Amino acid sequence: MSLGLAIFFGGGLGSLARYGLAELTKKLWLGSFPLGTLLANMLSCVVMGVFLFLFMEKLNSQTLKAFVLIGFCGGFSTFSTFSKETLTLFQSGNFGVAIANVLINMLFCLLVLWLFSAKNINV
Repeated sequence: MSLGLAIFFGGGLGSLARYGLAELTKKLWLGSFPLGTLLANMLSCVVMGVFLFLFMEKLNSQTLKAFVLIGFCGGFSTFSTFSKETLTLFQSGNFGVAIANVLINMLFCLLVLWLFSAKNINV
């Protein structure tokens, strides 16, 4: 399989997973906090970190790396939706929620990848 197809299929699966997670989190009420997007971003970083930590040394497949790291994680996480939701929170006067959204997304995602980078992983 070519790298392009691996990214295509991984991205599609990641996008479907994000949609499913968004549908599940609609039932949870946290006021105006965008829980679905936060969970998608957090879980995407966990998937990436676990993949890098547990499998990178044992896998030499550029196709599998592209499928998981670029395709799935790229399709599952969502910076554009995160940005839109944060801007909407600011515009509606929910400054505290907007700031919390930015801090939680950025700090958690960076922390997870930093923790998994203890092995000095290079992609």
